[in-house]
Amino acid sequence: MNKIFFLVLSNFFLSITLFPQQSQLSKGVNYISAFIASDYFKEISTSINDLTLVDSIYLKALSFNDYDYSETLLALSFATIPYKEVPIRIPLLNLIIYYPLTSAYDSVYQMKNKNLPKDIFFDTPENNFGDKDKLAHFFGAAFLSYNSLFFDLGDLFGYFVEAFEEDFKVQSSIDERDLITNNLGDNFGKLLKGNKKILPSRVLITHSLFYFRYSL
Repeated sequence: MNKIFFLVLSNFFLSITLFPQQSQLSKGVNYISAFIASDYFKEISTSINDLTLVDSIYLKALSFNDYDYSETLLALSFATIPYKEVPIRIPLLNLIIYYPLTSAYDSVYQMKNKNLPKDIFFDTPENNFGDKDKLAHFFGAAFLSYNSLFFDLGDLFGYFVEAFEEDFKVQSSIDERDLITNNLGDNFGKLLKGNKKILPSRVLITHSLFYFRYSL
């Protein structure tokens, strides 16, 4: 399907969902970021695994947003992004611009990034960064999937990411693990519609379980 179509359509849906919520979104991003950056979060991270930490972030965000699941997933999408801006290459013009993202204040932002859960999957890279960037993919896809009414916005998000990374990002190689994470987020959003008690870890762990089941 035409990639430009998906880019334009994705921009339309993001515009009608994001802009009316900018004030609440900013508050949510700051609150979640402060929680992840807190001494309390750092302390509990020494006694529980990273998937359980993801659940604790999710539950904290839910409480802050009065159990509005759409607001929660949206705020989590931005709060877990480990970047303040993204470099975008404009095709044909070969021009690079840096698009600013909604984020917390510098000191909180930096500590939040340091504390973000990184051991998400069985194949997480063994370095200090690990899979810290995967949570934004997961919650972003979940947000679109949860809010879809007439067609699958979660799948649309996946197409958008693929087209965006191939045509616009400075690092244009597509990360298969990002696409896997998008799919998991899409599934979480769908499941959340019928079961409000489901936690992110229950879906994220299926990637590892599926691999080990078929590798035995």
